[in-house]
Amino acid sequence: MPNTPQWPPSDPSEATIMHAHRRTFLVSRRALAVTALAAVLALAACAADEGQAAGPKPGETATLADGRKINLRCQGHGAPTVIFESGFGAHAGAWAKVQPTVARRTRTCAYDRAGMGLSDDGPLPRDGAAIARDLDQALTEAGIEGPYILVGHSAGALYARLFAARRLGEVQGLVLVDPTVEHLARPGADGLNGIRGRLSRCLAVAEVSPPAEDARWQGCAPPGDGEAAARARAPDRWRNQLSELNAIFGPTSEAVARVGSLLNDVPAYVITASDTAMAAPTVGYDKPQSILELQHLRMALSFSPGYQRTVYASHLVMNDRPEVVIEAVVAMIDAAQAGKPPPALPPSETGEAVGEPGSAFPR
Repeated sequence: MPNTPQWPPSDPSEATIMHAHRRTFLVSRRALAVTALAAVLALAACAADEGQAAGPKPGETATLADGRKINLRCQGHGAPTVIFESGFGAHAGAWAKVQPTVARRTRTCAYDRAGMGLSDDGPLPRDGAAIARDLDQALTEAGIEGPYILVGHSAGALYARLFAARRLGEVQGLVLVDPTVEHLARPGADGLNGIRGRLSRCLAVAEVSPPAEDARWQGCAPPGDGEAAARARAPDRWRNQLSELNAIFGPTSEAVARVGSLLNDVPAYVITASDTAMAAPTVGYDKPQSILELQHLRMALSFSPGYQRTVYASHLVMNDRPEVVIEAVVAMIDAAQAGKPPPALPPSETGEAVGEPGSAFPR
């Protein structure tokens, strides 16, 4: 049957659920702005974690057509190849608790985007289209062939979807971990000013270029004279990150919206973090539902099959609950290797709210 149900549905239970969908996406601008705040909290959590995580590690280097180098960290053997796309402000090390286990089953590759970790900075703008293009070229230059399964966290889920649209027929599944939901907002009115202010401060420090031991580098560059520290003291590093941030709810969201139905036949799992869902407003009376959960459910409905599950975790699900991410990725690998659709996710840990437990929509 079609992946997207028709309105009005004949089943009364479906009518109730679809009514929730309609209310969710016809909410006022004020409610949508608050929903953006939930995305802000997610991005902020990821950016804050970046400063505390272990530093980036060198791996295989892919040289792009313009001479820039992209740092890839690959482990394991087999097909399909699992590609990990980190959230905003994070390098390949974000997957340290997930990648080694998945690599026991098949080949896996995490990487540092341009302007992050040990990869070179890229030309502006650093929007989702540029990021997906870099990944496409890096995999080609490194000889990392498909088929692929894409695992994207937060804003990285936007980039994963854009890459999948570039490699139609080669992407056999998506695992979207507390994904950022695409929508349009002007820089300055997108709720990202806290992160934008930190990046702007780091850029200002980098342009002055004080000594490495200067206190102004705190929160911007790690101590020492290593490669990661040296890269973090370059102004272009912060220009890259500012450009990427400013594009999330602008050109990147526009590009994802243009993907339209291209990915309808790609199976997907959407995992929602309880903490992020709780930060969003709710809709409904007897059983209020987080707008973010409904948006994630709607996202799952755009794939076939698509399943959404909410788990108890902060936005950094792969750190708090790596077993949840591993289980979903391994299920997608098994399905791809068997040539079958992936099974439904386990029930949401927060209880049944919309649809059958663990299901994208009651069938």
